[in-house]
Amino acid sequence: MNNAKSIRIAVNGGIGFGAKLSAKQLITIAKYVQEDEELELTTFQQLYIEIPEDQKEVMIEEFQSVGLECYPVGNFVKSLRTCNFCKGEKEEGMPVAKEVNRRIAGKPVPFTLKVAYTGCPIGCGEPMLSDIGIMKIRDHYNLYVGGKAKGKDAEIGSLLLENLTQEQLYDSVEKIIAVYGQNGKKRQPFYKFIKQVGLEALIN
Repeated sequence: MNNAKSIRIAVNGGIGFGAKLSAKQLITIAKYVQEDEELELTTFQQLYIEIPEDQKEVMIEEFQSVGLECYPVGNFVKSLRTCNFCKGEKEEGMPVAKEVNRRIAGKPVPFTLKVAYTGCPIGCGEPMLSDIGIMKIRDHYNLYVGGKAKGKDAEIGSLLLENLTQEQLYDSVEKIIAVYGQNGKKRQPFYKFIKQVGLEALIN
């Protein structure tokens, strides 16, 4: 690395059958990491990497060429946390998960926002503990909001909408994030925003 100003980006292997990185992806990342440098693996299936700001576009293009997805770090919507899609792409709804991620990941919000998706009621993706959680139930989707995984006041999310079609799901998630983005106070966690405005304000 050079002496240029550094910025932090988040990378992962995209939405797939579990959180995985290929050897080629690891080799590509290693090109830009010093021997004594550590990489932070987050609970949301991302690696944080420090890169020179003046090389950002070139490096992201190289990362993307080997199938890595790159996201901003800070007060943005995180990339979608998923389950392992244990029963296959079509049954578990992986195309829907990919589309949700495409629509929301990296959007600026008042405070880091975590969205999780699980392909069945077992809930391996932990949607009930995320700011926004999506659970596939047969051919439809239930949407939960306000989960909080940390602290002595941890709580599961509340069911906001159920039996949604794919399009209804996309529209609802985008609308909720837009409401939060427009009305949330700076650095106000999503669960506190919900307690302030109420569940109805998210969908009306």
